[in-house]
Amino acid sequence: MANRRKNTRTKEKETDWQERVVQIRRVTKVVKGGKKLSFRAIVVVGNERGQVGVGVGKASDVIGAVKKGVADGKKHLVEVPLTKANSIPHPVNGSGGGAKVMMRPAAPGTGVIAGGAVRTVLELAGVKNILAKQLGSGNPLNNARAATNALSSLRTFADVAEERGVPVENLYG
Repeated sequence: MANRRKNTRTKEKETDWQERVVQIRRVTKVVKGGKKLSFRAIVVVGNERGQVGVGVGKASDVIGAVKKGVADGKKHLVEVPLTKANSIPHPVNGSGGGAKVMMRPAAPGTGVIAGGAVRTVLELAGVKNILAKQLGSGNPLNNARAATNALSSLRTFADVAEERGVPVENLYG
């Protein structure tokens, strides 16, 4: 009996994470005998409570590629500080490859206004109110990485106050 209970708890912890496949691409490699087919999956993993990661997996079948992508995404997790309005604390820009992403906090009720891979990253991070724009490249992998880059550079008022060695009240006004 004790083993069964323990197993259900570990399963509950595993189901905290949501994963969404952003893109599956069939890629070929030319070898001596002809062409070798494989699949590349871009997967975003998040718990909707401030943690998100982007992973890439390659395998000879789609399911294997997605599994590898999920494992890679969990290795590259980013902490996102969320405000009470489920937004970000301040405007931020991020870049990844040729893609640039601009993000701005929004008032409660605005929703997630973003496109493509950036929208997926923000939703799985738990952000509910935000304005985001992809600039430059339309490549889903680079845009997802740019979004995680932007989210990783966010700092809360408390963090900034601690760095400067002043009370939080002195930052306002």
